[in-house]
Amino acid sequence: MKRTQLITSESVSEGHPDKLCDQISDGVLDAMLEQDPDSRVACECLTTTWLVVVAGEVTTKATIDVQTVVRDAIRAAGYTNSEYGIDADHCSVLIALHEQSPDIAQWVNTGEGLHAEQGAGDQGIMYWYATNETPQLMPLPITLAHGLTKRLAESRRENEITWLRPDSKSQVTVEYVDGVSKRVDAIVISTQHDPDVTHDTIRSEVIEKIVKPICGDWIDNKTVFHINPTGKFVIWGPHGDAGLTGRKIIVDTYGGVGRHGWGAFSGKDPSKVDRSAAYMARYVAKNIVASGICEKCEIQLSYAIWVAQPTSVYVDCYGTEKRPIEEIEQIVKDNFDLSPTWIITTLDLKKPIYKKTATYGHFGRDDVSREKTDKADVFKI
Repeated sequence: MKRTQLITSESVSEGHPDKLCDQISDGVLDAMLEQDPDSRVACECLTTTWLVVVAGEVTTKATIDVQTVVRDAIRAAGYTNSEYGIDADHCSVLIALHEQSPDIAQWVNTGEGLHAEQGAGDQGIMYWYATNETPQLMPLPITLAHGLTKRLAESRRENEITWLRPDSKSQVTVEYVDGVSKRVDAIVISTQHDPDVTHDTIRSEVIEKIVKPICGDWIDNKTVFHINPTGKFVIWGPHGDAGLTGRKIIVDTYGGVGRHGWGAFSGKDPSKVDRSAAYMARYVAKNIVASGICEKCEIQLSYAIWVAQPTSVYVDCYGTEKRPIEEIEQIVKDNFDLSPTWIITTLDLKKPIYKKTATYGHFGRDDVSREKTDKADVFKI
């Protein structure tokens, strides 16, 4: 008997308050890395009505204007009108950044403390994933959800839909039969809008100009559309809902497909394995799937603070593997060093590359080195 499943993922736009905070945190990181590639950054952000707070720990030789970085990020996200409850030129920006704890730095800095090799910046576990169900080797629900929010932002910036405002969310439910994606069962879109537009206009334009271009191949006459289901969303963004860095970790990754180690990314330099080792685990998993020896793959890595090599490496191909899983794990260990130094060097992570990935997912992209599949051949039979 065939098994039918419904799997749902969501995405949020660059104007969502949490995503705005992610962009600000990564904007600060990028600005510091641009001047000092060895910068150590742990930058958090909070935003609410007319206010942005930037706090955290940094050790850097860079001299940056944090106020300018913050306001540029707010402006780029679309908050340029005082009617929105926050705008780039008039909001208050409070900055509380201080130096990283030397108790932590001594175990991370190469050649210092008791270890000559750079150790992990903290303990933690990372689960990362790849699947062959899309060209990006990403799950279909999150790929479509990101497509919808990105399309909303493009339509707003290009003035294709004149009543759109910066904040929006999408949610896509995909029907799977025996593990294979067949159709989209439901689509939810909630978008901020001008106060004088009717709900009928919102529904019809979103379906025609946003949903169909992205999901047209997957929708049918049974697909359910929930477009601004409460009817009115004028007061949104930081004015309607406070935002925090690192609060959209499932949106940032695989949309709930696969497991998550719960470490957030934005505002963290690559010495933090929450970020760099997660990127590496995706790189490994993607190369395994790209090799054709399995249909999907999940990698778990774990680290101890100060220690360079992971405390564990675990590979799961969900029974789709064409060679023994023990062999796959051994190939990983033989071909991927997995120490922070090797990860940072291999993926070239000391560059200002982070703010662009703070929206629409950190994975399944074509503009970052961690998505390359240059190691696929080592896994082939």
